[in-house]
Amino acid sequence: MSILKSNKHVLRKKVKLIIAQLNSEERDRQSRKVFEKLCSLPQFQQSRKVSVFLSTEYEINTLPILKHLFKTKKEVFVPTYKGKEMKMVKLFSMEEYENLVLTKWNIKQPKFDETRENALENGNLDLIILPGVAFTRDGKRLGHGMGYYDSFLNAYVKEQKKPYLIAVAFNEQIWDDIPISEKDVSVDLVLTEK
Repeated sequence: MSILKSNKHVLRKKVKLIIAQLNSEERDRQSRKVFEKLCSLPQFQQSRKVSVFLSTEYEINTLPILKHLFKTKKEVFVPTYKGKEMKMVKLFSMEEYENLVLTKWNIKQPKFDETRENALENGNLDLIILPGVAFTRDGKRLGHGMGYYDSFLNAYVKEQKKPYLIAVAFNEQIWDDIPISEKDVSVDLVLTEK
């Protein structure tokens, strides 16, 4: 294992432990504040096509964001995974979301092989709301280690214009510096309660 990989692994473990120690009330409180801030951003308000990840228990809760996107009649894209590949596919309603199957990570996702509108082919996404484990104030992002978003974004910008990238995070996920490589994509804005 390289020094970079090792440093990333250590930081991921450290941050995940910190997040796991936050009680559900605190996670909910921070999630509400992040949602309110997101809704007030011009980049969010003006976006027509938005991609949002479907959160786990230990991430900023994106369910209110998803509901708001449908309520405000935006086009919504969500990730679906198979092996080492991630696609960003269209989701049409909260009712459709409710009927999605749970993955081994205990998150809902559309079936990978279903025929759906794919953002890589014809997305022209305005905005992508990303997950991550740790971030810096200037937009460096440490993902969960599978490289899904970095691979997707690197492929996406070859085909389409780069969308605005917003990471949503708990206060505890902000670090002064994090280990990254040249393949790691930085975000335009990291949104926390603070």
